Amino acid sequence: MANVRAPATQSAGFDGLKVVAFESRLGTELASLITNLGGVPLVAPALKEAPLEENSAALRFAEELFAGRVPVVIFMTGVGTRALTQILAARYPREQFVAALAQVTVVARGPKPVKALKELGVPVTITVPEPNTWREILVALERHGVELEGMQVAVQEYGIPNQPFLSALEERGATVLRVPVYRWTLPEDVGPLEAALSEILDGRARVVLFTNAAQVENLFGLASGMGMKDRLRESLSKAAVGSIGPTCTEVMAAFELRPDFEPEIHKMGMLVHEAARCAPEILNLKSRPAEVETIHVREGVPAGAMPGKELWFDSLLMRACRLEPVERTPIWLMRQAGRFMKEYRALRERVPFLDLCKNPDLAAEITVTAAQKLGVDAAIIFADLLPIVEPLGFELSYGHTDGPVVRPALVSPQDLARLREVEPKESLAFHLEAIRRARAALSPKLPLLGFAAAPFTLASYLIEGGGSKDFVRTKTWIFRDPGAWRALAEHLARNLARLVNAQIVSGVQAVQVFDTWVGSLGPAEYREFVEPHTRAMLSAIPAGVPIIHFGVGTGGLLESMRDAGGTVIGLDWRVDLEEAWRRLGHRIAVQGNLDPAVLLADQATTRRHVERILAKAAGRPGHIFNLGHGVLPDTPFENVVALVETVKELSSRPKANG
Repeated sequence: MANVRAPATQSAGFDGLKVVAFESRLGTELASLITNLGGVPLVAPALKEAPLEENSAALRFAEELFAGRVPVVIFMTGVGTRALTQILAARYPREQFVAALAQVTVVARGPKPVKALKELGVPVTITVPEPNTWREILVALERHGVELEGMQVAVQEYGIPNQPFLSALEERGATVLRVPVYRWTLPEDVGPLEAALSEILDGRARVVLFTNAAQVENLFGLASGMGMKDRLRESLSKAAVGSIGPTCTEVMAAFELRPDFEPEIHKMGMLVHEAARCAPEILNLKSRPAEVETIHVREGVPAGAMPGKELWFDSLLMRACRLEPVERTPIWLMRQAGRFMKEYRALRERVPFLDLCKNPDLAAEITVTAAQKLGVDAAIIFADLLPIVEPLGFELSYGHTDGPVVRPALVSPQDLARLREVEPKESLAFHLEAIRRARAALSPKLPLLGFAAAPFTLASYLIEGGGSKDFVRTKTWIFRDPGAWRALAEHLARNLARLVNAQIVSGVQAVQVFDTWVGSLGPAEYREFVEPHTRAMLSAIPAGVPIIHFGVGTGGLLESMRDAGGTVIGLDWRVDLEEAWRRLGHRIAVQGNLDPAVLLADQATTRRHVERILAKAAGRPGHIFNLGHGVLPDTPFENVVALVETVKELSSRPKANG
């Protein structure tokens, strides 16, 4: 189900739906708001803050801070900031703590720790912007020129350790000093929480709202103790589930749960209003599974190929995206349906390219045929990056070489007034229908990938009027009028996220985001003009859906691309896979990276290059084999088949346990 992240608008109302929410401090206010919006509230506390039995970590932090050995302190929560201050006040004068903090880099993750530090009189060096996730902390540190190599960094923790964040700091050379000050526990009276769980399990709770990541853990912990964990996950899949923000969503993903929506502004009230606005439509879509599963299966497809349970979840590709051990390296190919296939050439002789993209039957047929003939580990929907430009307000055509032409190009900031909002269900219905038909025809074990352009690449097409060798017009926009560029990129990020989420609703299991032209920029320009907008797009995609973030010529941008978001970083053939993965850190998956031109040589040459790439990956969990860009049109079909077979043969390893 799509992660709806639209701007706040007039709420449509719950229309009598039962709404379960988990909140302690503001439970009364939350219930009142739900009632005012036409819902029937059941607000149950799911946690309480419990002080640690002993505070050795906090006291050690104070000793290190006062000795001048902690140059960076990161405050994650307002409650934790106040609790830490209270703990230290029992042993040290408060003025000593404040004076020591005034000498170091103080980082506040959002407005709540900022407020707590202001009350103390502590100057804040870096305020982390929305959505206040650990990724924004890393970006903020980099932008302020904070070099972490060799530094001891103190992190005030809230409830549970944020292991991905701690690992990311360590990968940047920091020594992390964890400072836990409280932990989350179940409330003393679990009766209301058990009642809420019962309402969810029995299907009476139609809307479920999580306002804190620990609520997710405690609810699943309670259900697990009752032997109801799987049933809870299934019940939530039938409800409209909201997450207050990315941190909560990340924890939900660990429980194989995908929220249906997040508010654009990560506040409790905005979450409730967003739920009232979109929950009825979400529930309507979820109540019609048969429509997706019985839709126009092509003749000759056996009934067993229809989607059943989510067998694709444990496919090689999906497990690799999650950094899980696999029996062999999964492989799929960019442009795995293309001119190198005789079936595709036959279609292209009689059907123009754009017409192929807009014909759901043919697009689904090409998708399925390519996956089956090549024996790859994922299908990717046959489409193009650019049909979205038409509902945006442009004309699109392709020349004899399939090169795109976009008219009229954006020439000046005044042209931004032409941009329209895209409603994919209406203007790109042919594309979503192709996804539904392809998903129905594919084996339920095979994941289907969707894809879209990243904001920079799509903006480049709109400004250049097509492809370009130097992207001078695009760069002129960026440097001459940053405000106009920001307005354009924000518009595209919002609409591209809407497209990807519509693809997910229609049946894709993962997505690749192509930033094909972003290699034309340097690292500083990427961080300033591209990264915020790519992050906005990617963060609007449900956390449980793998995102492959790919660019061409991006060897100098890899760390920034990682920080912009994505489950997997796609590598082109210009970078060394081993070195690139080391730079990225081994807590993110990588894809790549055979030079497509290798397939124009003999199969022995291909085998040598495959061996080299697999050796670079070293069997480490998280490698997906692919080309460094798309299959070239003149590639012999048999060489592509041989590549797939070679990767399967050379990467096979004993089946992982667990």
